[in-house]
Amino acid sequence: MNTLLTNILYGINSVIGSYGWSMILFTLIVKLLMLPLDYKSRKGMRKTQLIQPEMQRLQKKYASDKEKLNQKMAELYRKEGVSPMSGCLPMILSMAILWCMWGAMRTVANLELARQCAELLTTGTAEFEGFLWIKNIWMPDSPFTPILANQNSLMMIQAEHWAQVFASLSAEQVNALASFGIDAANFNGETVFAALQTLPIYAEQTQLWSVMPSVNLLITQLRIYANNNGWFILPVLSAVTQYLMTISQPQQPAANGQPNTTGQFMKYFFPLFSLWICSSYNALFSLYWVVSNVFAWIQSIILNKVFENMEKKEKTNKEESLK
Repeated sequence: MNTLLTNILYGINSVIGSYGWSMILFTLIVKLLMLPLDYKSRKGMRKTQLIQPEMQRLQKKYASDKEKLNQKMAELYRKEGVSPMSGCLPMILSMAILWCMWGAMRTVANLELARQCAELLTTGTAEFEGFLWIKNIWMPDSPFTPILANQNSLMMIQAEHWAQVFASLSAEQVNALASFGIDAANFNGETVFAALQTLPIYAEQTQLWSVMPSVNLLITQLRIYANNNGWFILPVLSAVTQYLMTISQPQQPAANGQPNTTGQFMKYFFPLFSLWICSSYNALFSLYWVVSNVFAWIQSIILNKVFENMEKKEKTNKEESLK
């Protein structure tokens, strides 16, 4: 699945010529393909919400007879045409696609970062794939991240990706890397980072912003780079859109009319998780996350309105039929 998604993104980019716009288009295509399934899921979840009073009545009436309760609940589901698992499949599918996209973006970002480093070591310069305010889309959108690949990013690149990039180099580039003591056997994050540190351009690009001191936190130290890679817009947008998307989703009440504490927890956990992951991962994946959230948020607003109109129409038809 990761290979398929990677190849599709490469294919779209070969036509558009911008990974940023290619990712936006690819995200919209994926969300549109999932729309029929999502529509069916949300419709089922709304029906489940509408029969909550009857479900709670059955739970109280047959509280001491679990077998009878299960039987009556099954009858209620059949009568109303509701499946208790209606909202699970699209959620599972969405998470699976998210993880696959994460893997695909990791593969693409790793390959591009390794190529950038090889280009920098062999030519002394490097071209970056930018997007809007982001200077290098393969690095996080953050003032706490330099434009060039840092040690953490290089150490995350897998050996197979280093080997793939090395195999694509020309004989001239291989000879240039040999001057740094690098060959196919030791072309990895550790040796490449050590070689990069010897370049004057690398020292210039990774200078800290002298006006702003480092911020020491409990688990990390934030350093603002003079040549930073972004303004932290995508991580903030990911948290905001994640919150908007979460509150727009239909919420399943807990059993026996108790507050849905899980839903309340997730409403704040997912935005914080989005902020954290998008602040540490490449900007292209963050762009996917934001666009996906915005689409899901707008889709929720539209579908909720559609379902409300459908329910009003059904209620009106029933009232007229009883006259």
